[in-house]
Amino acid sequence: MSNMTTLGNVFDRVHEMSRHYHDKFIEVKEITFDSLETISISDELHRLKPIAQQSISNRLGIPFHYLRKCPPDIQRLNLNHWLQHERNDELFFRFNGDDVRAIFTPRYIPTDNLEVLDKLKSLDYPLDTKVQSSIDDEFMMVNIPDGRQSFTVNGDRMTPGISVSNSEVGLASLSIAAFVLRLVCTNGMISKTEISASYRHVSAKILTGLPKVLTDVSNELGKKKDQFRLSIESKVEHPELTISSFNSQFLLSKTEKEAVDWAMPLEFGQTMFHIINVYTKAAQYPELSADSGYKLQKVGGTILEMVK
Repeated sequence: MSNMTTLGNVFDRVHEMSRHYHDKFIEVKEITFDSLETISISDELHRLKPIAQQSISNRLGIPFHYLRKCPPDIQRLNLNHWLQHERNDELFFRFNGDDVRAIFTPRYIPTDNLEVLDKLKSLDYPLDTKVQSSIDDEFMMVNIPDGRQSFTVNGDRMTPGISVSNSEVGLASLSIAAFVLRLVCTNGMISKTEISASYRHVSAKILTGLPKVLTDVSNELGKKKDQFRLSIESKVEHPELTISSFNSQFLLSKTEKEAVDWAMPLEFGQTMFHIINVYTKAAQYPELSADSGYKLQKVGGTILEMVK
């Protein structure tokens, strides 16, 4: 999880990452699998990136964890056999150079990160807008604080705003939600709100409703003040046990748990406010992928919603 940057820097990074991206509809009869890691398209060999491996395994109804453990010849046998049962005549491939990023049905309509950023720019977010961002090949998150709505809780300055996330390879839908930034440590929390929105990538109208959703999310942000104050008043007798329970409840991965362990001494305390900040701090763990950082910020927001 990176700290603060500008929307212009995010644009530059996304432009650089997408230089060799391209898409193509491929006829199923042109496809032959050599293994889980490589595929031949019209006799040209291409490497399958991990998300592409998972998406085609799921598409063909083969358990990915099983297939990954098989030797290459068994992988090839399974994939080519079940490919014969594919209902579509062609599939939608996303490439990075010669590598296959993801595989979808022909119904999939991509929403690219640059489209999302262009839409934000058109909604009066100039390129010098300060944002918190995390981006990799699979996931993009852009959190935009609104300093006009800042408030103070227990001496900590909080700045609410909106969070926009997207995956070009099907890892997650385009989503918009409320966001709160704790300025003293740039911990970010993505709030679970009733008017957060998530869109599947099967509609050409995905971005048309974005302005209204952004307005609705902004209007909800004031309600977070009372929840933060309640979290400070909510005492926790055994923080370690509480965190362990939340780790299980939210199905954290091994690396995500390591991030929480790293963050615990940095934010340790005996209130729900401290517990929440353990998870939002954990999102800054250097070894995390972009989507795991986003997940931990959402965990912090969901815990805040639990405080009554």
